[in-house]
Amino acid sequence: MLIAVIGGKLQGVEAVYLAQKAGWKTLLIDKNPEAPAVGLSDQFYEHEFSPEHPIPLHCPKVDIILPAMEDLAVLNAVKDWAETKGIPLAFDLNAYNISSSKLKSNVLFRQMNLPVPEDWPHCPYPVVVKPDGASGSQGVAIFQDARALFEKFPGLEDLSIQKNQAIASGDLVVQEYIKGPSYSIEVMGRPGKYQTFQVTDLAMDDQYDCKRVTAPTQLSLPHIKSFEHMALGIARQIQLTGIMDLEVILTDNTLKLLEIDARLPSQTPMTVYGSTGINMVQMLVNLCLEKRFRRAEAVSKRWVVIEHIRVLGRKIQVCGEHIMAKDGPLEHHQPFFGANEAITSFFPGKNKWVATLIFYDKTPEKVRTRREECYEMIRKHSAPGDNLPKGGGN
Repeated sequence: MLIAVIGGKLQGVEAVYLAQKAGWKTLLIDKNPEAPAVGLSDQFYEHEFSPEHPIPLHCPKVDIILPAMEDLAVLNAVKDWAETKGIPLAFDLNAYNISSSKLKSNVLFRQMNLPVPEDWPHCPYPVVVKPDGASGSQGVAIFQDARALFEKFPGLEDLSIQKNQAIASGDLVVQEYIKGPSYSIEVMGRPGKYQTFQVTDLAMDDQYDCKRVTAPTQLSLPHIKSFEHMALGIARQIQLTGIMDLEVILTDNTLKLLEIDARLPSQTPMTVYGSTGINMVQMLVNLCLEKRFRRAEAVSKRWVVIEHIRVLGRKIQVCGEHIMAKDGPLEHHQPFFGANEAITSFFPGKNKWVATLIFYDKTPEKVRTRREECYEMIRKHSAPGDNLPKGGGN
């Protein structure tokens, strides 16, 4: 099996990592030969998809195409390639067109009477402003009062008294800012048969970017059931064929839906795999090739922590996932300075590097101890010229 992964950034890292865990070969296609996932893939093919150039010439024959990016023009070009050559495509473009717009998604949420943050200008400050077409923390800003908001977005002031008009101004989503713990869940399948997966807990940095994912969740069982019900309802409503993830925040004992993304996410599938052994990329590929959906049951139950670090000398900083896109290509090490696994730009003698550290064990106490020992080992061995400790390497 040779899977063409389109896009070598963070979703591409996730796709390649899990495809290889399934025992499959990967061909990464990206316009950037230094993309983070290049060092993880079995083969790399440089190509920039566009409406004028949808087909990568002289590309090796692949069994399936798995897009791992969010550029709509590129996605349409990739779809043209798949249809022209008769290659299965592991992507639901119709569902993605809904989820990629926060404005469209919010209309869907209201139609389904789902709990969501209140819209501005009918909510108190602070408010959060998000670009309509961005995902994750990209372009997110918090404003404590009207003055700060109108200084940044003067066009909103005139619309603030017009009901429901400010929401769509300048392709912005403006809502109440809610504090509380964040959670994620994936749902996969096709009309008539869907499955939700393990809920994961998200920790954010000061830029609202996810810096840590943990499992199993600390969320209560009633809230887990509510979250699963929400995910299944949305999947049915949009007739999903593929995978989608949902992010919520817990406030006043209520889960409020923040966003949905109908594409392979990053971080959380890796976490679910580490905790349960369920491989979402393997399931997604099988769904697309077999045209039917087979449920998966957990084969293990481990405690998992996945977090992103930036290392400069002996200084270690836990940061949002965005740091991993700025220091590639990355490599996979197992084990790594006491962590079970790592995806990292480290090599012996390098003084500044990044890593996604993966810790798992049978109890949270063992994971905590493993994590503390890893950080101590990194500090001890991170001076220029030091090599990996015994047991490190690919």
